[in-house]
Amino acid sequence: MRQSQIACVRVFPLSIPLRHAFSHAAHSRAHADPIVVQIELGGGTLGHGETLPRPYVSGETLESVVAAVRGPLTAELLTLRPSTFAEALERIDALPFLDDAGRVMCAARAGVELALLDAYSRFFRRDIAEAAGWVGLPGLGSPGSASHVRYSGVLSGDNLTRLKKSLRKMRWFGLSNVKLKVGYPDDIERIAVVTTALRRALKRAATLRLDVNGGWSIERAIEICRALEGRSIACIEQPLPPGRDEQLIRLKNETRLPIMYDESLVTQADAERLYRMGIADAFNIRLSKNGGFLPSIRLAHWAGKRGIRHQLGCMVGETSVLSAAGRKYLECVPGVWFAEGSYGRFLLRGDVVKRPVGFGYGGRFRSLPVPGWGVEVDQSLLRRYTAGAVAEVLF
Repeated sequence: MRQSQIACVRVFPLSIPLRHAFSHAAHSRAHADPIVVQIELGGGTLGHGETLPRPYVSGETLESVVAAVRGPLTAELLTLRPSTFAEALERIDALPFLDDAGRVMCAARAGVELALLDAYSRFFRRDIAEAAGWVGLPGLGSPGSASHVRYSGVLSGDNLTRLKKSLRKMRWFGLSNVKLKVGYPDDIERIAVVTTALRRALKRAATLRLDVNGGWSIERAIEICRALEGRSIACIEQPLPPGRDEQLIRLKNETRLPIMYDESLVTQADAERLYRMGIADAFNIRLSKNGGFLPSIRLAHWAGKRGIRHQLGCMVGETSVLSAAGRKYLECVPGVWFAEGSYGRFLLRGDVVKRPVGFGYGGRFRSLPVPGWGVEVDQSLLRRYTAGAVAEVLF
């Protein structure tokens, strides 16, 4: 099966202007910096994956992703020449989560895993959704959450006037689920502005959740959570920085609002630790943060069996490649609480695919074609937005 053997892996570091600067408690950016991984098989089939490493999440950077692709991940790919899609899934699933020094490389793994799934789905002409059946976990598979979940709007920035304007646009577009980025000195005022604007909607079908990105101290978290008790807040996402386990227990004991974990949830071991601590209300699962498609659907299943709610999160500035993978996740995983992503041209001034992925009125979406992720990467656009050297590993 020389045609199914990997011929080359390429890593494209991108820079795409955002329509508006996006900020939260942990970072502010005016350009998106996704990394697209391209895998070329011996027969010429191309597969694409995407990742966005964040040092404040998993400790990864562009440099560490390239090092992982050249090192431990390449070592796993050298002998990969599957004769069936099932065999390809088995080998892809075995990709490591740690580098040779024991450091987490979930973002690097995700980029490579997604590219492999795209390449072998196209090569064998099989739907990636078949992976949900291959993992053998009851309940995974079509229709997943596609029939009921809708994409959310995300409010960011420290300008209250712009915040109100963005919220009006979201409501005009029929979005019912809204996430507000907090972690600023004026959080109480920010929250009041949004809850006032959504007052009637929150009494019906609309929801509001707050995302702190680890920007509160324990004292600030307790203060604000207590002030919000009785309000229509679905959950508080990542109120404290990662690694504050004892403080998280205190927060859980002294307040009542549900807590969703994001930066504190990178590996399966993180999920198990939060569960043992008795504080796991909800998880924010993001494909490029949690190691890729297969680990993410397993994590969602594990959480669901333990009564832990979860949302499909996204990475700020992701292109349609990662958004398409998220779409497939929604079609395979039941019980998704909220969905983020597919913002495409709402957020980016450019993309790398011929037909960008987006959602329609009210956050509704359609299934993408198969095989692969359902998008066609335009190689000229990929080169246009490449910023810096393309790392290439020949086999």
